[in-house]
Amino acid sequence: MGDEKSASIAKRPRARKRRYYEMGPDYSVGGAPGYWLEDRSILPPYEVFRLPASTPRAPFVFDKSVGSLPYDLEPYYGWWLISDRTKAVLERVDPEAFVFVPCDVRLPHGRYHGPDYWLCDVVRILDALDESQSRLSIRIENDVRSLNFGKKVYMAMPGSKLIFKEAEIGKAHIFRMAHSEADVICDEDLKDACKSAGLKRIQFSDASKL
Repeated sequence: MGDEKSASIAKRPRARKRRYYEMGPDYSVGGAPGYWLEDRSILPPYEVFRLPASTPRAPFVFDKSVGSLPYDLEPYYGWWLISDRTKAVLERVDPEAFVFVPCDVRLPHGRYHGPDYWLCDVVRILDALDESQSRLSIRIENDVRSLNFGKKVYMAMPGSKLIFKEAEIGKAHIFRMAHSEADVICDEDLKDACKSAGLKRIQFSDASKL
């Protein structure tokens, strides 16, 4: 009886270990952007990294004569400019991780009849990096001009390896890294959801082998 129980335990499949990715715009596309915000005064001051939910509607101009029009996810300051279908995927997978600000889009000539766009910020920040298992630069910022002066700072470069503590992440599918808030990390579930929806101009880099 004991042998049968041991065999049953031995055959029990292990839980799938989550894989994590740096997520962001695909900068390899290049080219000048054909979109801009008409009224930058609606944005928070430089010292405020996260986009407040109270931000007014963002008035954008789209002009393909200037450059390429936005696809599904484009960089804008420290945030993203995303399409309506990108918003739908992000909200479905992890609704509590984001702030979305609607955009009012106009063209230089004629009326805009395209999809809705949103300014999007990943506002969840987790201190979840396993420093002992990861490979990256960790330092204390000593530049008095930096907003991070005196604080711990992570710097991930090509050749870095980021390993995360599952207990600190829990059910979250996307987050910014504490000590390196410019880096957005997502799991395989969110990456697969974006791929299945056919979203364009989003890059995913395996965090365990950057």
